[in-house]
Amino acid sequence: QVQLVESGGGLVQAGGSLRLSCVASGRTFRSYPMGWFRQAPGKEREFVAAINWSGGTTYYADSVKGRFTISRDNAKDAVYLQMNSLKPEDTAVYYCAASVRAGLPGNGQNDYDYWGQGTQVTVSS
Repeated sequence: QVQLVESGGGLVQAGGSLRLSCVASGRTFRSYPMGWFRQAPGKEREFVAAINWSGGTTYYADSVKGRFTISRDNAKDAVYLQMNSLKPEDTAVYYCAASVRAGLPGNGQNDYDYWGQGTQVTVSS
């Protein structure tokens, strides 16, 4: 059974940092793009960041550019999201996503085939 398991969420004050991790099991995604999305209460799920198979190409939503960094470790089948200078508006459930289609990473939900269960990030003001 393929699983993506996120960890690292929690409660942090504005201006603080968190590092999210996502580890895959059941199959490898080391040759494919992976990404992070988030969903705040009452809002649609939105793109946060994505990375190609080698880590050499990354994309970010404008709202997180300069504050968040996506990276991956293919030896561990893991993808990470380092979040700095957190704001209350970053509060959401964060989801890891993986594609099984080779190519550049996408910023749409339909670009990904597997999803984690999510990890809650809460930023207090």
